[in-house]
Amino acid sequence: MKQQIKRRPFYKVLYVQVIVAIAIGVLFGHCLPADAVAMKPLGDAFIKLVRMIIGPVIFCTVVTGIASMHDMRKVGRVGGKALLYFEVVSTLALALGLLAAHVLKPGVGFNVDPASLDGGAVAAYAAQAAHGEGLAGFFMHIIPETFVGAFTQGDILPVLLIAMLFGTALAVMGEPAKPVVGLIELLSKTFFRVVRMITSLAPIGAFGAIAFTIGKYGIVSLLPMMKLIGTFYLTAFLFVACGLGLIARSCGFSLWRFVVYIKDELLIVLGTSTSEAALPQLMDKLERLGCSRGIVGLVVPTGYSFNLDGTNIYMTLAVLFLAQATNTHLTMAQEVTLLAVTMLTSKGSTGVTGAGFITLAASLSVVPTVPVTAMVLILGIDRFMSECRALTNTMGNGVASIVIAAWEKELDRDMLRAALAKPQRETETKREEQKEVSQTRMRNEEQRT
Repeated sequence: MKQQIKRRPFYKVLYVQVIVAIAIGVLFGHCLPADAVAMKPLGDAFIKLVRMIIGPVIFCTVVTGIASMHDMRKVGRVGGKALLYFEVVSTLALALGLLAAHVLKPGVGFNVDPASLDGGAVAAYAAQAAHGEGLAGFFMHIIPETFVGAFTQGDILPVLLIAMLFGTALAVMGEPAKPVVGLIELLSKTFFRVVRMITSLAPIGAFGAIAFTIGKYGIVSLLPMMKLIGTFYLTAFLFVACGLGLIARSCGFSLWRFVVYIKDELLIVLGTSTSEAALPQLMDKLERLGCSRGIVGLVVPTGYSFNLDGTNIYMTLAVLFLAQATNTHLTMAQEVTLLAVTMLTSKGSTGVTGAGFITLAASLSVVPTVPVTAMVLILGIDRFMSECRALTNTMGNGVASIVIAAWEKELDRDMLRAALAKPQRETETKREEQKEVSQTRMRNEEQRT
């Protein structure tokens, strides 16, 4: 008889715990909305714990990755390929959002008079968008005031810049820098151990975040805007299934097996509505999948600012929805301009509270015929669409890392196949065990008769 595989009890599996926590949060938010709103600190605390560790994890991963490359031309080549990939895939996501709005027309029939809307609720978002500082301000924001400031301001790109400079310096120094590289590798292992400790609290964070969302906005608030929500989720699904699916297939792996492989991280993202909550865990899993540390360290943190596929779909779809809802006609030239500008406004949206709304307000400023006050129409349901945005962003960045690693021949195909085949092997083993049990029962019954 085959050796039995020792499995943890199902209630100790993280994704099971997160699913149960989300279900309890939805039920609690629906039945006791006032008490559920008070659960918000649980979700906020978990996200703060994760964000606390993101800076050190990125720094250590990128530094050790670049230091191990030695060839600085390779670092530039990887960065260039990553940015080219991001722009192509992001443009596809933006165009798909426009196409979905034209085909499904989620805003047609609302006939909203912009003058009747109270813009006070979205004034803060519009004000933040007005101070977005443009492209030059975005690049200036990447440079921190001090070395330590990169870790205290809470943004990913300043940490990435510092890490790239530090890693490059160590690589150039060569042999004398080995003790420092070894120390940073040890720190990296320590930080990832801390990440695993924090991740064990994911069910509590997911419960608090979902309970707050349902308690504050209510499931009933979804009904009037169900067509927009359905259009967005359908478009995101098509982008993932067709767009990312074809990219994954061309690279030689199954997207759906990859989704199963990162199911824990996706459920954390679903519960917390932010892709940052799973960033350290995603980087760790991609390394165990066979991607080199240098590729993961460069591509994933950069992707969280430059490869926001879910956010891109949302922005173009939302602008056209508001135009349709207010009976505002947009010319083809205005739509092309919108497509071009949203490629820029989406880049600086990470690490900002209400980022989706702020970037949407910035995009509306390009087509002033659509009133910014119309954003109040989707303010109440934005939280329910943020989960889909974050899930799509996470899957997109995971696929991007594998693709860039494959292009650079820095992908261990054997590790990739073994990691993605594991769920299938476990399922087949379980079926064989069940088959053996049933055959044993039949033999026992035959002996009795």
